[in-house]
Amino acid sequence: MLTTFRKTLCAAAIAGAAGGHAAATAAPMTLQDYLALSGPKPDRHLAYGGAPSQFVELFKPAGPGPFPVVILIHGGCWTVHFGGIAQMHNMAGDLVKHGIAVWNVEYRRVDEEGGGYPGMYQDVATAVDRLRQEADAHGLDLTRVVAVGHSAGGHLAQWAASRHRLPQSSPVWRAAPLAIPQVISLGGLADLRNEEQLIKTSCERDMVQLTGLPSAARPDVFADTSPAELLPAGVRTVLVTGELDTVSPVRVAQDYARRARAAGDAAEVVVLPNASHYDEVAATSPAWVLVLGEIRKALGLR
Repeated sequence: MLTTFRKTLCAAAIAGAAGGHAAATAAPMTLQDYLALSGPKPDRHLAYGGAPSQFVELFKPAGPGPFPVVILIHGGCWTVHFGGIAQMHNMAGDLVKHGIAVWNVEYRRVDEEGGGYPGMYQDVATAVDRLRQEADAHGLDLTRVVAVGHSAGGHLAQWAASRHRLPQSSPVWRAAPLAIPQVISLGGLADLRNEEQLIKTSCERDMVQLTGLPSAARPDVFADTSPAELLPAGVRTVLVTGELDTVSPVRVAQDYARRARAAGDAAEVVVLPNASHYDEVAATSPAWVLVLGEIRKALGLR
């Protein structure tokens, strides 16, 4: 019932923001539409390692700040073949217009040297924690931070916010990780254990690429890779998904939210009417008004 109610409100908000019902019935975006997304260049490029994919982009509003921050983590099925950080420039450019800084994370994916497990997770952890080091120099307000991830990036954003729950024996554990109190997962795939078959179907990823192999020291490969296994994390999660999303259907968000709430965490689902897996990340989509609204709410902006 809650999801149905939120969906009705979402449809009204989209139509109202566009001045009518036409926007709510715009054609859903395709993969090719997503790959064509573009936006402004970042203000800074900051390397956090020696590999080509070990860097962060900073998009910063004009003025001294301090600015609230979106930690943005792109998707692409954990592979280099379906776009990535460049498509996130579309979102970043619009967020900056609303006075929000963007920490746009790149990382080594499963088909890059050193990617997969544990390198991909180590990259995300290093990139996120680098924000603490750079905040003062760039006028970034670390009391107002939300992680936003799309698809595979939803998994990594939820993982980044939950990694204070990792066992110290894990190769991806880091001391004193940056606190991220809220996550917005856009069509995320964060329950690796229960969604293994969907991930294989949607992304053609074998789970071993994301989790590595079990060992005597690490018998459960999901214990340090799947955010669902790190519940409760004390994190508020908003799972935003397109009504027509076939990569990560609405059911996936609903199942995760139920599991998070049962563990004691705050979680809710927002369904974007007539939206696909790609409308979720496009500032040019009619659904963007709703995604932006969730981001502003998470940052305490009205």
